[in-house]
Amino acid sequence: MAPEGLAADKKGAKRKLAPLVFLDESGFMLQPVRRRTLAPSGQTPLHDAWDRHDRLSAIALIGVSPVHHRLSLYFQLLPKNVDTDGMVWLLRQLHYHYRRKVILVWDRWSVHKSAAAHFEERRPDWFEFEWLPAYAPELNPVEQCWNHTKYADLANFIPDDLKHLETAVHESICGQCEDQSLLRSFFAYSKLPL
Repeated sequence: MAPEGLAADKKGAKRKLAPLVFLDESGFMLQPVRRRTLAPSGQTPLHDAWDRHDRLSAIALIGVSPVHHRLSLYFQLLPKNVDTDGMVWLLRQLHYHYRRKVILVWDRWSVHKSAAAHFEERRPDWFEFEWLPAYAPELNPVEQCWNHTKYADLANFIPDDLKHLETAVHESICGQCEDQSLLRSFFAYSKLPL
């Protein structure tokens, strides 16, 4: 009789050296994200902001190394929404970075589906695509990267223009890149074991 857990070990052996990457997109507006704050009694803090609709798009990836389970956060800020061509370009860069098959976990957005179809047809040995359940963003640890940036680092932040917003978002996410405990907390929140 086989020891308990043998099947799981065999299944994992196939993927043993494949990095696991979670991917997600978000947007940042010039409008501030309003959060409660503390102030002396009777001195309500006021910020002047006006109705602006310019935005910045962002893509982030959290990679899990297959051997040491070290976490890496990569991101790209874009002046426009992500489309299929942009996603295909990004996935090519991801493949060139790892130089091996990557297990990519993402949601079922139409751009992801068309990019996956592109690689399954042309380069089936580059990626293995795993799909998150519909309406379950809490399962993707990259969502916590966005939450930390928007609701912790940039809460009540009023940028002057898109360049100012881009600089602030860049600094926030760069600060997360080196913080292994913070990145691990993103997985803990998602209830995903490392």
